[in-house]
Amino acid sequence: MTHGVVTIGVYGFDKKSFLRALREAEVGLLLDVRQRRGVRGPEYAWANSLRLQAALARAGIAYEHHPELAPTTELRQVQYAEDARQGVGKRSRRALAAEYVRRYTGEILGSADLAPIRSALPRGAALLCVERDPGACHRSLVAERLGVPVRHLLP
Repeated sequence: MTHGVVTIGVYGFDKKSFLRALREAEVGLLLDVRQRRGVRGPEYAWANSLRLQAALARAGIAYEHHPELAPTTELRQVQYAEDARQGVGKRSRRALAAEYVRRYTGEILGSADLAPIRSALPRGAALLCVERDPGACHRSLVAERLGVPVRHLLP
């Protein structure tokens, strides 16, 4: 049987609905693919690394950080420049810039060892970043590269 992967962002969820979505999707392991594991704004304080890990542990969901899959600061700047050109903010972005996708795929995914991620799939794995829309986030590129069914959890 082929195991799929789930993706989830932070924006649009509160802690309770986030954990409920993970439980309903039968997620047993959250794979955090953020470089910086903090989220700005008091409404998302629950998603900062230590608070999130504590909430997950109470919910019986394991946690792993995979910074090797996070975009570099330079790559994020490529996306921010396109966001500025289009007049969209990080929280309202709907799609990734073509240059960002090209570079992330080549520079990060091209050399990433996805074996640890693939081996986690039978545990019910979810890829985590912050963006609400998976098409606006690198987690969708990671999920696609895995070559398994993908389910995106939305608020």
